[in-house]
Amino acid sequence: MNGITTRLHWTNQPYKWHVNEGEEVFAVLSGRVEMRFKENGQEQSTVLEAGDIFHASVGTEHIVHPIGEARILVVEREGSV
Repeated sequence: MNGITTRLHWTNQPYKWHVNEGEEVFAVLSGRVEMRFKENGQEQSTVLEAGDIFHASVGTEHIVHPIGEARILVVEREGSV
């Protein structure tokens, strides 16, 4: 989609802290996910349920921690981590 990739992750494992070059959107399709992110150097977190969406703006350091098994749709710039 014109430089955008869409992936479905089906996992029970956390990813790693990272920063994308572009924006990133996470849509939880099933399960629960703890999304950890840093704003102004402070770590914060929110729990996402099925149907919830999280938007990581450019430069937002973040990590996804599934709570059990989860299916997550990720939309991001092509070539992102």
